[in-house]
This record gives sequence, C-alpha cells and structure tokens, in this order.
Amino acid sequence: MAFKDMQKYLEDKTSFSVRERFDMPDSELRFDGGAHARIEISGIENVSNLEAMIDEAEKRKITIHRVISLVKGATLLDDAELKEFAKLGAEHNLELLVNPSANRGWDQGRQYVTDEGYVSGMRLRGHDMAYNYLREFDRCLNAGLRGFLVTDEGMLNLLNKMREDGLIPKETKFKVSVFAGHGTAFGGKLLQDLGADSFNPLADMTLPMLSSIRQGGVDIPLDVYMSLVESMGGFQRYHESAEIARIAAPVYFKIEPGPSEAELYNTWIDARNPDFGDNLARQRVKLAQIILEWMDRSEYDLVTNDYKEDLSIPQP
Repeated sequence: MAFKDMQKYLEDKTSFSVRERFDMPDSELRFDGGAHARIEISGIENVSNLEAMIDEAEKRKITIHRVISLVKGATLLDDAELKEFAKLGAEHNLELLVNPSANRGWDQGRQYVTDEGYVSGMRLRGHDMAYNYLREFDRCLNAGLRGFLVTDEGMLNLLNKMREDGLIPKETKFKVSVFAGHGTAFGGKLLQDLGADSFNPLADMTLPMLSSIRQGGVDIPLDVYMSLVESMGGFQRYHESAEIARIAAPVYFKIEPGPSEAELYNTWIDARNPDFGDNLARQRVKLAQIILEWMDRSEYDLVTNDYKEDLSIPQP
C-alpha cells in the first residue's frame, strides 16, 4: 500500500485532517446556552480551598462553571467533609469533578514514579485498584457528587456503560484527564465514543493542533491549559484566550499555576502549609479574571455567560 492511499483514506473516509489545521477555521460548536468558553478552576482539594475560591469569585464577580477537585483523591476526605464539599458546590451552583482515589504514583507500585516508568501512563494498576476506585466512586455518588475525573480509558468505558444502563445517575459526567495523554483528534474521538463528556488534551498544544482536534469530528468540550505548573513547562498563554475560544469552542479555560503536580497534590501539603491551597485558589480566580478581560478585548464576537443548566451540580 502506498502512503498516498492512506492519505486518501483519511481524506475520504474520516473526519480527520492529514496535517495540522493551519487555516484554523472558526468552530461552529457552542456550549448549551451559547457560550464559546467557560472557566474551570483546578486544584481545589478540601472544603477550605473551595470556600476561598467561592469568596474570591464573588469579590471579583467571576462566573466559575466547574471545579477540578480532590485530585489527590476523595479518599483523603472523611464522610462529613465529602458531604460538606458537595453541599457547598450545590449551594453555589458549581459542577465539581473529583478524582475518587489516588492511583498511579500514590499506590504501592513504584514503576510510575521512576525516571522512565512514567511513560507507562497514569492508568489503573490491577483489579484491586479498580475495585477501590469503584468503592470510592460509590462513596462520592452517595455524598451527592456527580462529576468525575478519569485517567483510564477502560474505566471510562465501564462507567459509561453503567451510566447507560441506569446503574449510576444519568446526569453524572466524566472528564478525561491530561494524564491520559491524548493530543490528536483520533484520541479525542475515541474518548468521546467511550463516553467522555470533555477531555483535557496535552498541555502544550499549539493553535493549529487544537483546531485539528476540533475540526476532526470531536464535539465534546476541550479543556485547555492557560497556565501550567513549572514542572510541566510553566507556560502562561492568557493572550491567546480569544483565538482558543474562536477555534476550539466549546472550551473550558483550565488554570493550574504552581510549582509541580507532585507538590500541589502531595498528601501532606496541608499539614506543612495549611494556607497554601487557599491562597492558590484565590490566585487562580484572579487569573480567570485576566483571561476574561483578554476575551473582552478581542475583536471577535465571543460569548461567555453564566448559563449553568447543563452542568452536573452536586445533589447532596
């Protein structure tokens, strides 16, 4: 088979582009309610962090649609804390997406944390880990949470089938983490077909790369890093807010400054510096304001709004 036959197949038989979309056409897709873009705040790890984020957002009059939270695992919140977390989300109309339990990098298997072992990916390791993941998933559902962060495509497929069969609430949403490592329309379409409600492409995607994903038949929202921890590159791309919204809509602007994932989500960080997470939550809201201000300066007719009817708000 000649390569030109493969190229023709992509062009004629699929929605995927052969190369990056350097023409970067406007995305025709929108969130329910008409918005091109929304704000996503990451790294909210406990009730205190969530209270600080809510307070700062109210002071700055910033609409936050969803919160990526409990990344180090819902395991580290007791039942009362978990219920209070869900209650706060419900009271303030926030979609809370949580990681049920710590997995690769925080379990007893050590391959992932070696210099080369990380390339194996942050997927579930063994059926006992999957068993404990599902037990924590059930605990989160019982607390009222309806949004989940997923790093394993196999678990995503299973959870989606459970949702389709009515075993878990139909309003439950799944976001695929950047730790799954997808950066093409091929991967994005696969995740969409497996039941993802949004996915986080690799953090360092260029504008043509993002356009290639959106124009490649991927219809779910893209979660795009606007700032990134230092250990993973440390970039900030607020000036590109409007272009990203234009070509990748619907898009969640993801805000995650900090030193490193390992430090942000270390189980002992709150004991060492109990104000660290609260202060960082406030800083992230400030960065959200900066992003929205750049959107407002744009010459494009872009929409951000406070529509939340399609979110999976907790039901404590």
